[in-house]
Amino acid sequence: MRTVTLGDVTIDRVVEAEGLGFPPGFLLPDATADLIAAEGDWLEPHFFDPGSGRFIQSVHTFILRTSRHTILIDTCVGNHKQRPSTNAWHMQNTPFLAKLAEAGVQPEAVDYVMCTHLHVDHVGWNTQLQDGRWVPTFPNAKYIFHKQEYDHWVAHGDYVTEGPGSSDGFFKDSVLPVVEAGQAEIVGGDFGLDDTVWLDPTPGHSPGHVCVRVEAGGGKAVFSGDLLHHPVQCRRPDWNSRFCWDPEMSAGTRKRFVEAQADEDVLVLPAHFAAPTVGRIVAAAEGCRYAV
Repeated sequence: MRTVTLGDVTIDRVVEAEGLGFPPGFLLPDATADLIAAEGDWLEPHFFDPGSGRFIQSVHTFILRTSRHTILIDTCVGNHKQRPSTNAWHMQNTPFLAKLAEAGVQPEAVDYVMCTHLHVDHVGWNTQLQDGRWVPTFPNAKYIFHKQEYDHWVAHGDYVTEGPGSSDGFFKDSVLPVVEAGQAEIVGGDFGLDDTVWLDPTPGHSPGHVCVRVEAGGGKAVFSGDLLHHPVQCRRPDWNSRFCWDPEMSAGTRKRFVEAQADEDVLVLPAHFAAPTVGRIVAAAEGCRYAV
């Protein structure tokens, strides 16, 4: 992804992993091969590989730099973590921190970590293993957790419990150590750092899912987390992922989001769209599309 500049704000992407992902029917249970093929003219070559019949996906972190703050949005899967349900994520040992340094960010320089929601592939680098203990990776950062999201996990625990993408104890190794270190800031849906960066509640995929909105220099962007897992959901917002907590709520939230962004000058940066990752939602003859 190219660097995005909005006034004095810049946005970059650091990739943990990118390539062939889930088959459409696994990630989006309502999807069929015929329906995906019908959208091939705009899903290929970036987002669907017809040879394998699999989506092309990414797991990445966004670096948001303002005149005052260095902010990370979502922190991928992480290293050395027990994720036996998902082979590709189990006991990873990736050069993520080296990539972050190549992008000009050392862990000590991060001011805020903003999690769109608390799922296993969005909180992993919140912590790292040091001397047999999980400790915050970004020692000077405040970690922003939406209260409704955090309270749900405290009260009810894991709900993604079977098959690839399962929770696999992430809350214990990637969230609670941050809280115990006193670096968590539990906030409401009206939280904003300033008039440049703020949260936009978009529940359904998870209880307290939020988007992160940015406005600077006359430009607008939104980090949409897992509100959209794949670009085809712009065309079919009624298609939920198998990981959605409340399918009816998730579909309704997604539909409103897609319609609100369509043909507006708002950059949309989802958590799992492969390169080029940044685009806009545009209206088409039969629903919307994601244009890069």
